[in-house]
Amino acid sequence: MSKKNNRINVPEAREAMDKFKMEAASEVGVNLKEGYNGDISAREAGSVGGQMVKNV
Repeated sequence: MSKKNNRINVPEAREAMDKFKMEAASEVGVNLKEGYNGDISAREAGSVGGQMVKNV
């Protein structure tokens, strides 16, 4: 069975992905900050990820 790989393969894409994540967070009303965001709930983090998938 293959192992999932969620790493960003193109280093230049990290900045674009961070910007995309921040835009998705603002759309769903989650206050993300640069760096560590361990203080947000799993529901909030999931809503950001869901919004990112929805927008792709």
